[in-house]
Parts: sequence; structure tokens; C-alpha cells
Amino acid sequence: MGRATRLMAGVIAPLLAACVTVNIYFPAAAAEQAADKVIREVWGEKAVPREAAPEPATPTSPSSGTSRDRGPAVSGLLDLLVPVAVAQPNIDVSSPSIREITASLERRYRQLEPLYASGAVGLTGDGLVALRDPSAVPLAQRRDANQLVADENRDRKALYREVAVVNGHPEWEGQIRETFARRWIANARSGWWHQDAGGQWVRK
Repeated sequence: MGRATRLMAGVIAPLLAACVTVNIYFPAAAAEQAADKVIREVWGEKAVPREAAPEPATPTSPSSGTSRDRGPAVSGLLDLLVPVAVAQPNIDVSSPSIREITASLERRYRQLEPLYASGAVGLTGDGLVALRDPSAVPLAQRRDANQLVADENRDRKALYREVAVVNGHPEWEGQIRETFARRWIANARSGWWHQDAGGQWVRK
């Protein structure tokens, strides 16, 4: 009996050391808080209340092998012996690179604000901006407006990518972008234009 116990311990111990699973969930609520923080800095306004966002029911990125990799027998044994650690990270938007992008967006907002107000520029459903109504911009200023839109979109894309990278999860870029897209629209002023879920332009 003692020999069998020692043998079993010798088999299980390496498995326990090698197969601990940490499930990393995308922190939706923390991402919304981070997006609102950035938007407040860019637009200089108080963020509107956000709806509580439930955390995903399934992990987005396990840091080690899944049960399919280990086989049903080993997986079942490990599920009994190894607790699954669930990480709930915060979203950091205070890195130098993110602050530099935020400052660039803030400076440009002074030029974009009247274009938002006139309806010439609107917020798209994918977290960017677009020249919605070129006729609302005098012809002599239209080239500058197009350049503002291009520069704004370049910085926004860089922001979403950098937030994901700085927080150690480049694979979250799409979810970060989706979160910001919702919060840009939620925080937009009354009268501004944005795209709805179907891609149609509507006035807030």
C-alpha cells in the first residue's frame, strides 16, 4: 500500500506543478471605466453613467493547456485536485505611451468639436470617426477636415492597440475597441451624430 501511494504521488506531483490553469477573463466593467477615464481627458467632460457589464461566462484566454490537451482521465483528476485560478485584472491607461496618444486626441478635439456640433463629423460604430456630411464643411476647409478625421482615426486605432498591449493581452484589442466604441457614443453630446447598431446615422 505504501509503495502504491508513493508511486501515485510521484505521478501526480509533476502534473500538479505543470498543469495549473489560470483563466483570464476580459474585464468588461474595468474596460468601460478605463474608456470613460480616457474620454473625460479627451473631451474634458464628465462621463455619463454606464450600465453594469456582466463578466463573460467563458474565459477568453487560458494561459495553459485545456482539458482537450490533457485527455479526459488526466483532466478529470486535475479538476479535482487543482483549483482553477480566475484572474480579474484592471485596465491600466496611465502608461507614457497611452498618455501621449490621449494628449494628441485632446489637442485635436478642439478642432473636431465644431465639426461634431455641425454634424459634419460623426462617431462610427467601430470606435472611429467619419466625415458624415461633407457639405456641412466649406469647400476651402474640406481637405483639412478630411485630414483631421484621418489623424483622429490613426490615434484611436493606436490607442486601442496600446491599451491591449500595455495590459499584457494584445488579443484583447478588438474587445477594447468595441468597448471604446460604445463609450464614445454614450458620452457624446446631445445633437452629435453617430452610427447605430445597423450602421445608420442617427442624431443623439
